[in-house]
Amino acid sequence: MVAVAVRRFVVVLFLALFAGSAWALDDPLFHSTDPLAPRDDWGVLHQSPNLYPTDFARRHSSRIFYYFKSGRELLNDPAYVGALQVVLRSRGYYCGPIDGIMSDRVTEAIARVQKNHAQRVTGYLSIPVRRALFMP
Repeated sequence: MVAVAVRRFVVVLFLALFAGSAWALDDPLFHSTDPLAPRDDWGVLHQSPNLYPTDFARRHSSRIFYYFKSGRELLNDPAYVGALQVVLRSRGYYCGPIDGIMSDRVTEAIARVQKNHAQRVTGYLSIPVRRALFMP
C-alpha cells in the first residue's frame, strides 16, 4: 500500500517537473517580446545589422497606455501597427511584411476581420475589431 502511494507520488512529481520545463520553454523571459524584432521562418529572433524606422519608435512598456488612445492615434504608432500586423498574420488575415507601416494590405486585413466577425465592413481600426483581435 505504501509502495503504491510512493509510486504515484513519483509519477506526479515527474509529470509536474516535465510540465514545468515545457512551460519554461514558452516563457516570455526566455524570448523577446518585441513584435517588430527580425525573425526567421521559424520565429527565432535574430540580430540584424540593419536599422529600421520602427526601431526608433517609442514603445509603451504596458498595454494600459494603448487603451486610452483612439484608433487614429494607434495607427500612427508604428509599434502598435507592427503588433497589429503580427496578430493579423497569426490569425491568417495578413501576409505582408511586419514593418509597422499602415498600408492597404493592413486595411484589407482589418476589413476581412470585420466581415468574419459580422461587423460593418469599413477597413478602419475600431474598438470591436480591437476586441475581436484581443488588442488593447
